[in-house]
Amino acid sequence: MDDTRGVVSGEAWDTYPGGERWATAAVDAKGVIARWSADAEALLGYRPAEAVGRAARALLSVDPPASARRALAGGEPWSGRITAHHRDGGRREVQLLAFPLRTGDEGTRWLLAAAAASPRPGHDETLMWRAFTGSGVPIAIYGTDLRLLHANEELCRVIGRTEADMRALGTGFLPESRTNADVQRALRRVLGTGEAVTTRTFHRASADRRDRAWALSLAPLKDPDGQVTAIVLTGFEISEEYWAREGLALLSEAGTRIGTTLDVTRTAQELASMPVPRFADFVSVDLLDSVLRGDEPTPGPASGEVLMRRVAHCARAREAPEGATRIGEVASYPEASPPARCLATGRAVLTGPWDPDYRAWMANRGRHGRLPDLGVHSLVAAPLVARGNTLGVALFSRRTHTTTFAEDDLTLAEQLVGRAAVSIDNARRYTRERGTAETLQRSLLPRGLSPQSAVEVASRYLPADSQYGVGGDWFDVIPLSGSRVALVVGDVVGHGIHASATMGRLRTAVRTLADIDLPPDELLTHLDDVVGRLASENTDPVGDEDIGASCLYAVYDPVSRLFCAARAGHPPPALATPDGTVSLLELPGGPPLGLGDLPFESAEFEIPEGSTIVLYTDGLIENRTHDITSSIDELCEILTHPSPSLETTCDTVLRTLLAPRPEDDVALLLARTRALDAGQVVTWNLPAEPALVSDARDHAITQLATWGLEELTFTTELVISELFTNAILHAEGPVQLRLIRDRALTCEVSDTSTTAPHLRRARVYDEGGRGLLLVAQLTDRWGTRQIPSGKAIWAELALPTG
Repeated sequence: MDDTRGVVSGEAWDTYPGGERWATAAVDAKGVIARWSADAEALLGYRPAEAVGRAARALLSVDPPASARRALAGGEPWSGRITAHHRDGGRREVQLLAFPLRTGDEGTRWLLAAAAASPRPGHDETLMWRAFTGSGVPIAIYGTDLRLLHANEELCRVIGRTEADMRALGTGFLPESRTNADVQRALRRVLGTGEAVTTRTFHRASADRRDRAWALSLAPLKDPDGQVTAIVLTGFEISEEYWAREGLALLSEAGTRIGTTLDVTRTAQELASMPVPRFADFVSVDLLDSVLRGDEPTPGPASGEVLMRRVAHCARAREAPEGATRIGEVASYPEASPPARCLATGRAVLTGPWDPDYRAWMANRGRHGRLPDLGVHSLVAAPLVARGNTLGVALFSRRTHTTTFAEDDLTLAEQLVGRAAVSIDNARRYTRERGTAETLQRSLLPRGLSPQSAVEVASRYLPADSQYGVGGDWFDVIPLSGSRVALVVGDVVGHGIHASATMGRLRTAVRTLADIDLPPDELLTHLDDVVGRLASENTDPVGDEDIGASCLYAVYDPVSRLFCAARAGHPPPALATPDGTVSLLELPGGPPLGLGDLPFESAEFEIPEGSTIVLYTDGLIENRTHDITSSIDELCEILTHPSPSLETTCDTVLRTLLAPRPEDDVALLLARTRALDAGQVVTWNLPAEPALVSDARDHAITQLATWGLEELTFTTELVISELFTNAILHAEGPVQLRLIRDRALTCEVSDTSTTAPHLRRARVYDEGGRGLLLVAQLTDRWGTRQIPSGKAIWAELALPTG
């Protein structure tokens, strides 16, 4: 289309020479004035500060004509006369042109061009042409062949080409192929549908450092018959608003994508990955080693040379020359380098090949050579600072094919890194607190279960997914006298450090009570008193109001193969015998610990050698995926066909009964019973007569020779003499002497007295009182325990080595 005629709202628009500049303004989708030119001030008298923010309708003296209202409602261009208020109180009749500038979700903006209405009829077309040529907004007119017909002065200025040059380009007038493609698609759509189209594109002039964003509105110019005769394009620069929205969107996304876990390394990787490629082509995150350890970093800025460890980086391209430091390596940043400068000032630093310090730093950095030569044209170093503590630095770089960083990018980088720094510091503090809690937990639970002759054991402890990963469940395996062993599981109500600390106190109490060899029911009675005292002492306002706990305490004797147990509000143990029979042991159901004044009862069972005893806390059988009955059935099914390895059986039980994230703490203890060989235990029942002390010594000496333990003869004689003599002097009835050869040699003397002996300081002229002191000095351990017929006093001697 070579003629220069078009149609706007059904009226001819002819070619006229340019003239005076028109007043221009922009109105947003709500009808509020967003921009006000100096020519608009000259026309109506209102300064920009007085006009911007006012409703455009408030400037009208008379309502616009119906044709204008219809055009506005339909988003179509309109031209005509209106009457407006002047600031001096008078009225002005103006010729108005209104062009829609649709910007997507925000609705339709409007470009207004106005001039004082000519009193002479027939000159509207001249004014319209003057508005076209003199408008401060880029405007172009295309023919139906999509070739450029006219471009106003503002468009020529923005593009940097004359109208003739742009016409010579044919279908395109912008040097960027992407922009041409955007415009051509929009033109074809308008031509095909006959409806206005809004699109968005970007253009960068040769002097610009970043893309400019433009909202383009393309509207059809129709003849009286409704046929499209031309297309008018108007542009509205939205760079400031666009980049502001992009920055806010990036920060909003950072709020959801960075800090999803309480892991320092994972959070750093999220910071490195999220801005690529929208904000940078390469991002790296380096942290101080103290942050990775969870230690408190040094407050305030860092100065001088700084050593930091590369924790994460992410690149747009597969080969990233910026990745001169590998993950996990320590990088040294000289005082003049951008990372060290930003840490010293606490502000982001913009640098690039134009900066001598940058060139000096890059010339001596990394394995990949000089980064400026590899296309990096700008870099932003932003400090990771949270709560006044310096954590590290994030580096953002761009390469040749992307826009160079500008000063306003520093603010966005600081805000982005600032949000991430808080998440990293939270992860650091969590690492420290979790490490403290785990150290506490490890100190309270058995670090390793020492080998026992009585049982082979395997255990698992799985805290619920609480804040610190610790809980109140515990287990223990306690060696007792006579090669016996105590098996314990317990559960303190609640999770976290408070429950874990309470658990530690109860575990210590159980070990203390076990050392005096109390029967299971008596031990739980004393432990119940301990829980009651702890509850009365609990004045922590943030702790639980009441302290509750359950416990199962059992003793297994490998000599008699007797298993004696009592429980306090705890699930009963399961027993799997070698013949494949599995059952829950019928223990009396005692009350939970802490209620007070309620009895506990023990039950005793003789179990075959090679049986597996399973002790557990209620977290194993009470969960959402299984009810208690089905959990116990599945446990019994697993034990019916157990693995030869107790460790494997533990894993099978947990994998079968537990959800991936347990809702409660779980402690599991498996013990496979053993029995001492008959040749390892010898027993003599002797009358309580002083003359038989020598016989007791002779029996022991003979047995030691049989066992090949002659080295222990002298010490054993002294120990047996003292223990046997003590029994004769302070008890009545028969005395039993027993020797057990296990991991140690145990000498045990039993009598009918219930009075326990104790060490005392003998005076110079006392005839007695030195026997137990002598025993304590000659043996590794000694003690006494109550038995149904009275008491037993025992002493252990280490076996000879070699």
